[in-house]
Amino acid sequence: MIDLRPFASLGGANHGWLKAKHHFSFADYYDPKRMNWGNLRVWNDDAIAPDTGFPPHPHRDMEIITYVREGAITHEDNLGNKGRTEAGDVQVMSAGTGIAHSEYNLEEETTKIFQIWIIPTERGGAPSWGTKPFPKGERSGQFVTLASGYAEDTDALPIRTDARVVGATLKAGETAEYHLGANRRAYLVPAVGAVEIAGQRVNARDGAAISELETVTITALEDSEIVLVDAA
Repeated sequence: MIDLRPFASLGGANHGWLKAKHHFSFADYYDPKRMNWGNLRVWNDDAIAPDTGFPPHPHRDMEIITYVREGAITHEDNLGNKGRTEAGDVQVMSAGTGIAHSEYNLEEETTKIFQIWIIPTERGGAPSWGTKPFPKGERSGQFVTLASGYAEDTDALPIRTDARVVGATLKAGETAEYHLGANRRAYLVPAVGAVEIAGQRVNARDGAAISELETVTITALEDSEIVLVDAA
């Protein structure tokens, strides 16, 4: 089953410095039919103006994955971590018992990100943060695991939840498969381009909520960059 959620149907807000679209209920946007997808709780599509950002604020008991689509984001937290994550790369923050952080766009261009929140398998644990480059060339024609709650995914950033975040880049006409399992859920968003899944077209920044499919087959209708969450 595929529930298509067109970009135009998403909630959101324009704060001037921040233009945000929400795939799930978030902040002032509430839709009881779009509260979560399994343990996937938040998928925000944010555009952050230059020299602006989110001042220090707290989180706890959430796995927060930031996928940078354009520009770069600079993170700083009360654990002493500081780092810059640029386009195509990923950062992960396990909030655990509590962490306060800021995220700023210190670039001269608008920074565009997907920020994904996944409910942890267990509450608590020491908070942590990390970032890693994932060259798009290594994702050409196939899915690469970007963040994972499974120990066997040694090249991925670790998260403390029963989920994976994967990415792929496909040329127009290319097809990639992802083994999901009929008892799992997936949420897929093309960062750019357009793809087809089971006869349905999914355009850039649309969401596709996928369930009851053993294998997800994605065909690129245009050159595409895809992010998918495999959720419990």
